[in-house]
Amino acid sequence: MYEGYLSDISGIKVGHFQDDEAKTGVTVVLPPEGNTCAVDVRGGAPGTRETDLLKPENSVSEVHALLLSGGSAYGLAASIGVMEALEKDGKGFDVGVGKVPIVPQAVLFDLAYGSANVRPDAEMGKKAYENAKIGSQSQGCVGAGCGATVGKALGMEYVTKSGLGSATVTLGDLKVSALVAVNAFGEIYDAETGKQIAGVQKEGKFLRIMDLLGTMKGGFADIEGQNTTIGIVATNATFNKTQLSKLASITHNGYARSIFPVHTLLDGDTIFALATNEVEADLNVVGAMATKAMSMAIANSIYSVHGESK
Repeated sequence: MYEGYLSDISGIKVGHFQDDEAKTGVTVVLPPEGNTCAVDVRGGAPGTRETDLLKPENSVSEVHALLLSGGSAYGLAASIGVMEALEKDGKGFDVGVGKVPIVPQAVLFDLAYGSANVRPDAEMGKKAYENAKIGSQSQGCVGAGCGATVGKALGMEYVTKSGLGSATVTLGDLKVSALVAVNAFGEIYDAETGKQIAGVQKEGKFLRIMDLLGTMKGGFADIEGQNTTIGIVATNATFNKTQLSKLASITHNGYARSIFPVHTLLDGDTIFALATNEVEADLNVVGAMATKAMSMAIANSIYSVHGESK
C-alpha cells in the first residue's frame, strides 16, 4: 500500500456511507473555507452535477462539498441530502435571501454488481455528510468504492473487485493528495512497478484487453455506460480556478499511467481539483506530484481490497 489520505490536506473532512448489501455508496469531501475548485471531465459516458459552474469563466470558485457516488445518474440524488445538511449548518453561497451550498458531484455505474434497485439517495448523502471527519483513513469497499469493479470486457462474471483508494505525495511543506473510486472498463496497473494488478480474470489469470479485441467483433456495446473512474486531487498550494482546471487535466495522466484503456466511450472519467490556498507552489511541480499521487491512489483502490502481492 502507498501512504497517504485526502485528509492529509489540512482542514479537509472525508465521510462515507454505503449499503453493504446493495453494494453502493457515497463519499463526501468537505473542504475548508477559502478553497478553490475546478474539474476536468473525460470519456464518453459521464454522470456529473454542477461541473459547468467550475469552468474558469464562470462565477463561483469555492465549493462547500464534493461528492463521489455510485448509483449511476440516480446517485445524483445524494447531493440533495448534503445540500440540506449544509444549509442547516448555515453554509453556502450567500444569495441575499438565503445560502445555496455549492455541491458538485460525479457518479459511477455500480448497478450491475449489487442491487440495481438501491441507489444513493438524499438520506445516504446526509449520513455520509454526518460521518465526515478530519483524519479519515478509510479505503477499499467503502463509500463510492463499495460497488466498484474493473475489467469488464467479458462481462461481470470476469471482473476484479476494486474500491476507493487514496495516496499523498509531499515535498517540504507542499502536499498533494488523491482520492479515487476506480470502476474502470479497463485493466489496472501499479504505475510504480509496471505490474498488472487487476482486470479481466479468467481461470485465475488476468487477460489483456488488447488480446481480446480480435474476438470481440461486435465491440463492447453491451458494456456501454457501466464504468467510470471518479476522483479528487487536493493540495495545500495556492491556485485560482484556471490553474486548477489545468491541474485537473494534468492529473488525468495518473489515470493514463494506471488504467488501460482509459477515457473510452464506455467511461465517464472525472477529476475534481481542489486547493486550500496555504502554500505558494509551481503548477508544473504540483501537476507532477498530482499525477503520481493519483496513480498510487488507483493502485491502493485494488490493494485495499485484495492486499498487495509482490
